[in-house]
Amino acid sequence: MNFQFAHYNYNVKNLETSIQFYEKALGLKEVRRKQAEDGSFTLVYLGDGKTGFQLELTWLRDWEKDHYDLGDNEIHLAFITDNMKEAHRKHEEMKCICYENPKMGIYFISDPDGYWIEIVPEK
Repeated sequence: MNFQFAHYNYNVKNLETSIQFYEKALGLKEVRRKQAEDGSFTLVYLGDGKTGFQLELTWLRDWEKDHYDLGDNEIHLAFITDNMKEAHRKHEEMKCICYENPKMGIYFISDPDGYWIEIVPEK
């Protein structure tokens, strides 16, 4: 029996805003979409075009809170970049850098819902 990664899920308040953020910040593109017949949810899967791993964005019509409980953001996605300097410049321009650790050579960006994404240099 074998297992492989399929996707990771984030719940989002504004689906289009999140899709635009992930495309601009990380180059992710929509791979597929599923909508509930009753309109209660929409799932959008984003991919990087290189790996099979996907980010699933879930929009829930009946979500009544104005935010999601993100805990302490220790659970997060991480992306490797081949050009840390250019990636940092882009994210700085987008004003989405939320934490930097120069000693470790990494930084984090925050998406429109407050989820953290780690940016790591290629080894």
